[in-house]
Amino acid sequence: MRKKIVAGNWKMNTTVAEGVQLAKNIVEKVKEIPSDVTLVVAPPFTHLVSVANEIKGTDIQLSAQNCANQPKGAFTGEVAAAMLKDAGCAYTILGHSERREYYGETSATLVEKVNLAFASGLKVIFCVGEKLDERNAGKHFEVVGKQIEEVLFTLSEEQMANVVIAYEPVWAIGTGVTATSEQAQEIHAFIRKFVADKFGAKVAENTTILYGGSCKPSNAKELFACKDIDGGLIGGASLKAEDFVAIAKSY
Repeated sequence: MRKKIVAGNWKMNTTVAEGVQLAKNIVEKVKEIPSDVTLVVAPPFTHLVSVANEIKGTDIQLSAQNCANQPKGAFTGEVAAAMLKDAGCAYTILGHSERREYYGETSATLVEKVNLAFASGLKVIFCVGEKLDERNAGKHFEVVGKQIEEVLFTLSEEQMANVVIAYEPVWAIGTGVTATSEQAQEIHAFIRKFVADKFGAKVAENTTILYGGSCKPSNAKELFACKDIDGGLIGGASLKAEDFVAIAKSY
């Protein structure tokens, strides 16, 4: 049975002190969450060790928001996957649309990052999703399929067991606009079938696929009720403990 995951991507928000307090607030409420739902928090790099200490002894998992495409060396400003593992991370987010759009990350770069994450013992939350013009042109299946094919189809079945896919329609990130449950289920089902065609039905059935894109307490229950949606990658709503936990309680 595949995991249900609600992950909070804090992006470039909070000071360390604010992040520690947010983590404390989430820990206080974690017992309200169904036992079969895993919480993951992804604070900025500067917060990782401090947040790791706050969630120690709970079932909450720690994620980074990115990692370097090199194992170590003279790469000023970069953070290696091995460093993230050492800081207490279980996951790293890779392929987020903001990284692709603002920092020019390509599929070739992401293949390097994914493999380094695995080599360091990290699991990967791999983001895919189309822009508004691509959705309006009816190219959303093509775009998402290509993003998966160029990176995840380079992996083995064993490696896929350590991948969580997050579908995030770029047009719904931070806009307040959310894909309808029908739109979300349609593309989640497409992703699962696309994975099945490459790796087989068993791998696809065990792959957790999250929805991201203005997911909040008011719409989470309807989204999570969809057959192929296994949780959410939450942005803005993850910055308030009560909202984040309310989303996880939607199960």
